[in-house]
Amino acid sequence: MNEIEKMLIENGKLIDKAIEKYIPRKYNKKNIIFTLEKPRYEYNIDSTNKAISEPIWNLLDRGGKRWRPTLLLLVCEALGGDVKKYFDLVVIPEIIHNGTLIVDDIEDGSELRRGKPCIHKIFGVDIAINAGNAMYFLPLLVLMRNNYPFKEKAYDIIMQEMINVSFGQAMDIAWHNSLADADNLSEKEYLQMCAYKTGCLARMAAKLGALAAGADEKTIEKMGALGESIGVLFQIQDDVLNLVGEQFQKGKGFGEDITEGKRTLIVINTLQKANKKDRERLLKILKMHTKDKRLIKEAISIMKKYGSIEYAKNFAKKMINDAWNEVDKILKESDAKKKLYALIRFAAEREV
Repeated sequence: MNEIEKMLIENGKLIDKAIEKYIPRKYNKKNIIFTLEKPRYEYNIDSTNKAISEPIWNLLDRGGKRWRPTLLLLVCEALGGDVKKYFDLVVIPEIIHNGTLIVDDIEDGSELRRGKPCIHKIFGVDIAINAGNAMYFLPLLVLMRNNYPFKEKAYDIIMQEMINVSFGQAMDIAWHNSLADADNLSEKEYLQMCAYKTGCLARMAAKLGALAAGADEKTIEKMGALGESIGVLFQIQDDVLNLVGEQFQKGKGFGEDITEGKRTLIVINTLQKANKKDRERLLKILKMHTKDKRLIKEAISIMKKYGSIEYAKNFAKKMINDAWNEVDKILKESDAKKKLYALIRFAAEREV
């Protein structure tokens, strides 16, 4: 276990404690008022626990890297901010991220998440949708219940990114369901989808960290761009590992992106390079939404034939190096800066 993995584990424990302040493992008459204010009539606590806290904590207790809130802390510290004073901000990107996972799994028809049945498989689709949606708003309690001097700007950042993530998801869904022309996508169109769907929560985390440090607008935007690049890097890495990783996402199905017909950077690059026969064959397999391992392996072999998996790996490395070079100029040398860079290397080199 390297230094970054140890840091993520240590931070994870502190982050979970912060989350419990805003989303208790069990609601009672006292803490539910913190969330909902005093009732006009009377709260039914049992239903709240069964339909909100239990499904949320069922997912959170499965782990996860907690790298987005760690990114927030490192950016804040690297810019000279008071991490302890604004620590609870970590709740915002982490809870929203996990909320998107619950909803994504329903949209994708997934069976497993972090090695266990998806939340909708355990609690039902209705409870899962509602709990996932609640996770988009519950973290706002961090701003509502704390007198932070940058509240208004923080709200603006969060709301813009929440709009972005919905539009990014819309693009992705439309493409793999053939609701829009996905056969001739450009790299730029894919990257914009990624920047919205996957990059936005990392961008949110980095911007909130910079905001808490009192950074100026230009610095906030540069740190946000770094966060976005890390998020896109994670997405490209996921796309690669889904095809060639042995333990992709601790249980998420091998080749699931092919089953879903997803247009990844790997697929787009292959479609641009392939001869007519291979191009048509790959598109046909993607549109089948097949779970046949033989067909999935055939699709992967076509992508390997044109070097598209290696292309995606190299593309991601260059993208993240370019983003780091921009912030390297403005960050003073510090332990936090070293850890921030180590977090990026971890993202680039991970195998699960």
